[in-house]
Amino acid sequence: MEQPRFKIVFDGALMPQTPLETAKENLARLFKSDTSKIDALFSGNPVVLKRDLSDDEADKYLRALHGAGANARKEADVAASLSLVETEDHPSEETLAARAAGEAASNERMTCPKCGHEQPKSIECVACGIIIEKYLARQAELAASAPPAAAAAPTASPYAPPQAQVGDELPEFGELKPFAIDGRIGRVRYLGWTMALFLIFMPVIMLTLLLGMASEYLGIGLAAIATIAYLVFSIRISIQRLHDIGWTGWLLLLYLVPVVGSVFPLLILLIPGTVGANRYGPPPPPNSRGVVVLAWTTLILPVLGILAAISIPAYQQYIERAQSAQTQQYQRDDSAASAEPSDEFNSGDTEGAESDAEPSDSEAQ
Repeated sequence: MEQPRFKIVFDGALMPQTPLETAKENLARLFKSDTSKIDALFSGNPVVLKRDLSDDEADKYLRALHGAGANARKEADVAASLSLVETEDHPSEETLAARAAGEAASNERMTCPKCGHEQPKSIECVACGIIIEKYLARQAELAASAPPAAAAAPTASPYAPPQAQVGDELPEFGELKPFAIDGRIGRVRYLGWTMALFLIFMPVIMLTLLLGMASEYLGIGLAAIATIAYLVFSIRISIQRLHDIGWTGWLLLLYLVPVVGSVFPLLILLIPGTVGANRYGPPPPPNSRGVVVLAWTTLILPVLGILAAISIPAYQQYIERAQSAQTQQYQRDDSAASAEPSDEFNSGDTEGAESDAEPSDSEAQ
């Protein structure tokens, strides 16, 4: 039994919360085409982007188009033989014979003169559905009736199907925009940019403190400006991280919610980004070596801080105990040294008393 065939139809509808300009840029990048040609797809009229697709191929195209922001749909391709030019409702015997001859020569290859689709040699184009002979005859008539000044090659139809293969993963990557709120960054780049922002603003804060020693009002003003700048850049890269997950940047307001605000930063760090393009654009480029080093520094510094907080007080207590023991030893040595002369003096007095007592006994005898 022959499997049903499908086509991809687009009438200009967008996915929820997808800006029009973003969708146009994504489609232009997806189709490897100019934005001016993509504008014709948003006229409001249904446009067939691809024909004669299997069920799996049609779903693959739909996932890629939905990720780019285009709300396309899949329909049964029951009119694959329809043409954009006028054709006969009932083909003649000559047309049927030509079709049979084209099927017999299917081992040869040809290129559609209208959309450029390459296929086995046939009288019809399976991509755009035109009758090739009638299309060429029609173009010849238009060229003959056109004035000499306008006798130029016909421009490509804006309704032609895309030349590029559409897949789940796009070969291109998004542009990095550290000073904007649009775009996407991954978890590693988010950690690296956060550490870079911290390293940049630390000298600024130190300079602000030094200037505050000279003038209190100047120090307060510069500290306020530096803090606001730090918060602005931090919010921008946080929004781009949320875009990578597929979430809106307004979710940063959850930081103000008790309990939830303490858990939300962990979600930003742990949840991976969307594979392929989403409504906020294509995936970010691969991480550079510097970004990876800064990200590891962000993870290692808290561990070093905890170890320092544990080891430094323990070392101070050890020093204090050693000094106390040494002081007590010095005191015991001093006490022993001061006690030795008094013992000698007492022993001398005793011997003197004994010597004095002996003559008294002899005299008594």
